[in-house]
Formats: sequence, structure tokens, C-alpha cells
Amino acid sequence: MKVLVIGAGMMGTALAYDLAHSDGVEKVILADIDLDQAKNVSNSIDKNVEPIKLDVNYYDNVVSLMEQVDVICGATSYNHNILLTKAAIECRKHFCDLGGNMEVVYKQMELNEKAKAADVLILPNCGLAPGLAAILGAGGAKQFDVVDEIHLRVGGLPQHPVSPLKYQIVFSVEGLINEYIEPAEVIRNGKVQQVSSMDDLEELEFPLPFGKVEAFNTSGGISTLTSMFGGKVKTLDYKTIRYKGHCEKFKTLLDLGFASSEPLLVGNSVKTARELFQELLKKKLPSSGHDLILMRVWIQGTKNKERRTLTYEMIDYFDEKTKISAMMRTTSFPTSIIARMIVNGTIKERGVLPPEQCVPVQPLIEELKKRNIIINESYSD
Repeated sequence: MKVLVIGAGMMGTALAYDLAHSDGVEKVILADIDLDQAKNVSNSIDKNVEPIKLDVNYYDNVVSLMEQVDVICGATSYNHNILLTKAAIECRKHFCDLGGNMEVVYKQMELNEKAKAADVLILPNCGLAPGLAAILGAGGAKQFDVVDEIHLRVGGLPQHPVSPLKYQIVFSVEGLINEYIEPAEVIRNGKVQQVSSMDDLEELEFPLPFGKVEAFNTSGGISTLTSMFGGKVKTLDYKTIRYKGHCEKFKTLLDLGFASSEPLLVGNSVKTARELFQELLKKKLPSSGHDLILMRVWIQGTKNKERRTLTYEMIDYFDEKTKISAMMRTTSFPTSIIARMIVNGTIKERGVLPPEQCVPVQPLIEELKKRNIIINESYSD
């Protein structure tokens, strides 16, 4: 199996690493507009990884490179995913990406019939959330006769939080602000609704040393679950987990207009408040250090005429040996596994489908376990 990874940033690095160390992968091509970056990553992995320069804006070059492999993993900006989807369909190759923007995903899904005609599978929104959390929610629901509620809670956190925000940059600042300001889609009383992000604050408790943390609405992580379960369940929601106190402090900044598109004159240049806020966050928040991921997904319903709750829980840490962060592991490793599942026939569907609609839960959990990403599954009354 030959795999092309497009993007040599944090997630692309982890993708290339996992693929290069996976059975059946003969070669990984790591493509990036910055050849030196791709070379540095390839050298650090030092196993079956070939760096190459690629500007995804040159469509013919993208197609030419895709033709050399069996499956492609997109780890670049979601702004490129429509172009990459079209290129993959044109050269009849399977494609997975990390998603992150539902408008883009829905445009990709409009190419469903073309992908079927080309006998390929396009999987947008792979990763952690969107991605793994939604797969667990949809897959867990299949174990019930009747499903009433589905709840997804995920958070990337520093192992050693520093005040005032108790947060470190585990993915792009731009993406973080999007999650906090764009409306979140939920199901309430059986109907799909939009609610404000950073609202509906709740308290969760994880095993020590974490104890009590908080969770609140954010956009994007629910993927297509609302369309899958609209009219079928009473409640479905996604919330981001943070250390206690984060929501109130960050929401105050947003209420003061720090993320607005209002133009501001700074010296001789004009910038928006949001652009300045992003730069401040990049400077003031730590962007390195040991991180962790907390995830809890639970489904409530009826099974064999009994009310039951199925809970999936995961706590993952920065990997000391590989120096790969928990966010990189839990975002990229599921995508790597899914790409291999398509090629080896574990996933047989064709078209454009988000992973929650076709990725089998148990094989994914077992593969993650081999990477020491442990998802505990439990039932309660």
C-alpha cells in the first residue's frame, strides 16, 4: 500500500509517522509547499517516508502525485479539501481529510454520485472531533433498540495548566476562535436547532488527578450526527471540555469584542480586532508542553426493554517516547487507521461519506488500542 499525506504540519507529521509504522504500508509520500519542512519530518521518522514539494493550488500537479498512490490523507487547511476531493475522484483514488468546516464538508458530499461512479470513497471529517467522537456516538447507538440521547464531550488540555485561561494551543488559534463564536448545532426535543457556543455550561467529573472540569457548547465537533438522528432522538449535543473557569474568562473577552471583524487602525495598517486577538493568543498562550485529551461519549436508550446507558471514555497523554502530542495522536492516528481500512476492504462503502456513517467502531477501537490509545466501554442502568 502506498499513501500520500498532504501537509507536513503537526497532524501530517503524526499521520506520516503512524502510516510508516503500520503493517502493509510500503511507502508514504509526504507533500508540503515547504520542502524543508517535509524533509525534516521525513528525517525524524526515518522510515519509508519520501518528502516532496507540492503546492495544492496547482491542480494538475496534485492529480499527478495522487495517481502514484492507493489512498490520500489530507492534513492541510480545510480550504483545500474540495479541490483535493475533486482531484481524488478524477484519478480514482480514496481520500480522507481532517475536516473542520461543515460548509466545506457539505460541498464535498455534493460529489457523492461522482465518487460512486469512480468507485472511490471520500471521507471528510476524520480525526478526533469531528471524527472519532462522532463514530463512537453513531456506532454506540446501533447497540440500542431505541435511542433517546447522545452526548459527546471532548477537550484538548495542558497537563500543567497556567492561569488565567488554563489552556495551551493544541491546534490552530483560528480554529479555536471559530469553535467559540460560530453557532453550535444540537437536537433538543427531537428537533435540530442552533444554539450559541460557550453557553450551556456544565460540570463533569473525571478520575483523579482531573476531578471536576467544565464543558460548554462549541461548533463543528458534531459533524453530520444531527442530520443522521434528527427526528430519531430527543437530545444530541457536543461540548468542549476545559478546566474550570476557562469559559467565563474567554467568553468575557468575546463579549468585549476581541474576536469581532471591526477594523482597527494600528500604526499605518488596518487590522480587525480578531486578527489582533489571534496574534495576542499566539504570543501569550503556550504552544508547546505536555498535553492530554479527555473524551466521554454516552448514549442513553432502551435495550432488550431495559433503560441503559453506554459510555465510552478516553484519556490520552503526550507520548514521551515519540514526542507526539495527545492531540496529534488522537486526531491523526484514527485517520491513518481509517485510510488503511478503506484500502484493505474493512470499509466497503463508496461515495462521499463522513466516517460516522461507515467506519466500524470495534475494529477502530482495537487498532487504537495497539497504539496505546485506550477507549473504555461500559454499560450502566
